[in-house]
Amino acid sequence: MAVLDIVTYPDPRLREPTFEVKEIDDGVRQLVQDLTDTMYALDGAGIAAIQVGRFERIFLIDGRVATGREDADPVVFINPEVAETGKGLAIAEEGCLSFPGVFVEIKRPRWAKLRAMNLEGETFEWEGEGLLGRALQHEHDHLTGKLMIDLVGMVKKEMIKRKMKRYHSGPPQA
Repeated sequence: MAVLDIVTYPDPRLREPTFEVKEIDDGVRQLVQDLTDTMYALDGAGIAAIQVGRFERIFLIDGRVATGREDADPVVFINPEVAETGKGLAIAEEGCLSFPGVFVEIKRPRWAKLRAMNLEGETFEWEGEGLLGRALQHEHDHLTGKLMIDLVGMVKKEMIKRKMKRYHSGPPQA
């Protein structure tokens, strides 16, 4: 079990391009295991490889979010592509492991369908609305360098920047 350090905003690595996984080997399987351990240790609904400083096009969605079953394993998305979004727009609060303690309302399509590969190299599609649809879009955004701060207005942007500055400066010294 390896819980990895999360890359937090404004670290420039969060904006770096990600690359397609050409072969699912032991290194990829280990990365997925480490992402799983990290996501659960931090109680995340999802996690992208770039959030731990890795640039493979991989993200995970918590199994409970993806399937509604308490005992479900995380769903692994390798080289995911957004196939379709729709069913109108919804505004809901989002958080992100790369923005600890920050929760903001973000407008997104209600529903999303993604196409990806699993750990066996098989192509599959996964779709959902509500929290699942939002998580699919949020994690896919990480692979394109898009962050939740990019999806809010100027006032919320400044609020997020101030919170992250306080986060990085640590607790006040006595």
